[in-house]
Amino acid sequence: MKKTNMLMLASALATMMFFSSCGGEKSAESSDSETSEMEEIPAQDQRSSPLRSLEGKIGETNVLIQYGAPSVRGRVVWGDLVPYNEVWRTGANESTFVDFDTNVIVEGKELKAGRYSLFTIPKSSGNWTVIFNAEWDLEHGHFQYKEENDVLRVESSPNWVDQSQEQLSIAIESPGIVVRWEKMILPIAIE
Repeated sequence: MKKTNMLMLASALATMMFFSSCGGEKSAESSDSETSEMEEIPAQDQRSSPLRSLEGKIGETNVLIQYGAPSVRGRVVWGDLVPYNEVWRTGANESTFVDFDTNVIVEGKELKAGRYSLFTIPKSSGNWTVIFNAEWDLEHGHFQYKEENDVLRVESSPNWVDQSQEQLSIAIESPGIVVRWEKMILPIAIE
């Protein structure tokens, strides 16, 4: 009886040590990949498209952005995974949202302070449509999108580059907000 209890105790300790060492390695890897301007929000479960959150300033305006960051993973992104001429949630999973604490000018048009979901309509050529929508807390992104909730629609011209970026990123940088994924860079001018 004593030998059985000792074996069970040793087994439980070995299992705990194994799982605690796995968890330690995982957190060290994630802290190495974080940058000072973008902080990954810990996920409740393993997500193939990590939830990202970043804060910054555009002029005197405080900006908060949250989005799911999908990866290319060998797929054809533009025109296939993300169809042309259809509303895209500009990220993965739930809708991407942007929060401004003061009124801003987006591509020459006024947008009042507030939190908005960010959608885009990619095009095979020419300008893309950038949409700020009042319904910012959509669990299923563009599947719940309703055009009647659009607060602002503007046009922005994407740039195509030779270097491919594996994971989608959204940054607060000149000229305002910049979306990068695969070989596409979409600058959205905000003052």
